[in-house]
Amino acid sequence: MKKFTPSDLKNHLEQSPESPLLLDVREPWEYETCHIDGSELIPMGRIQAAVESLDKNRETVVICHHGIRSRAVALFLEREGFNNVINLEGGVDRWADEVDPQMQKYR
Repeated sequence: MKKFTPSDLKNHLEQSPESPLLLDVREPWEYETCHIDGSELIPMGRIQAAVESLDKNRETVVICHHGIRSRAVALFLEREGFNNVINLEGGVDRWADEVDPQMQKYR
């Protein structure tokens, strides 16, 4: 699994010809509070049921609040045969600090 800092992801999104799947694995209330534009919400507890609907070959950036849940989901996806998975280190909390200071934060 690759790891991106928020700055890495920002640069990657600006330069990549194809948009990766930005897979947000937080709970709906967290996503409603704040999220990275273009991300898709599938809470961690629903990933196993949703895995068949995801493209195993598409670049997938997994996102959560601090990068812990997303790492667990990224490892699961790799075990399921996904070959291009990236974990956002520090999650949306770090994204807000480094990339989007206007983003609402929560604890």
